[in-house]
Amino acid sequence: MHLNLGFSAVQILWTLTFAALLVLLVVLLGRDRVRRFPWFTASMVMMTLRMVASRLLYGKMAPIVSSEIFLVLALVAAIVSLLVVVEMARRAFSGAGRVAWITATLVLVAVGGVVVVLWGPWPSAKALFAGSTLGALRLMQLIAQKAETLADLLVIQLGILVVLFGRRYHADWRSHVQQIVIGLSTAAMAQLGVRAIWQVIALHTTIHSQADYRRVMGLEDKFVNADSVVLLAALVWWIVCLWIDEPGSKAAADPAEDAPPVAKQLPHAAESKSAS
Repeated sequence: MHLNLGFSAVQILWTLTFAALLVLLVVLLGRDRVRRFPWFTASMVMMTLRMVASRLLYGKMAPIVSSEIFLVLALVAAIVSLLVVVEMARRAFSGAGRVAWITATLVLVAVGGVVVVLWGPWPSAKALFAGSTLGALRLMQLIAQKAETLADLLVIQLGILVVLFGRRYHADWRSHVQQIVIGLSTAAMAQLGVRAIWQVIALHTTIHSQADYRRVMGLEDKFVNADSVVLLAALVWWIVCLWIDEPGSKAAADPAEDAPPVAKQLPHAAESKSAS
């Protein structure tokens, strides 16, 4: 029997991703992870806000106004993503020396910067600095896209460093820092991979008919859905990992601290009874 519930794959993935984001925010707040990872929490808030804005505002406002709102959100989200990379690097390698910090930072930024410069076509300076609203929107879009790409490249490189050298410092396998970075780098690799594959397809595909156009758009939808599935898996990974306390933490080492006062007094009451 075939059930047609009227929900597309995009709608199902959007709903699951939004629900996972809400659960993750509850875990971050309820398990007191916000103090350690404020920028990571802010990035999850920005992701939730962008999803809500896309659902409520897309196609319901003037194109210029909606473009301004979405581009501002994208720009803020890209800046927050860069701050997340800095936050994770500081947490993971807090015990590293200054020389190692400076060297690793320069190498990571240099590699990421070169890839960003070489990746994709750049619009002309005349189009960006035309002095019009459209030119300003194009400039904002370019900055947001390049900043987001740079953040993805940096977090992928950081993920490799954390997996290889995190044990020497404060980011072993069961630490929240490494678990967050693994999720971030996995989502970033999926996003960059989808973007690269789609660019290759766009460059080497010629549209001859409406059927060709539908086929290409169908491929794009499949790639976007695959990227959404990876993001959803990363969200579930963060929910599980951040719910569990790190080994050696105060909460994990002394669970009796969270016990009710009556439970703490029971041993003393038993001792007094035996003494009498």
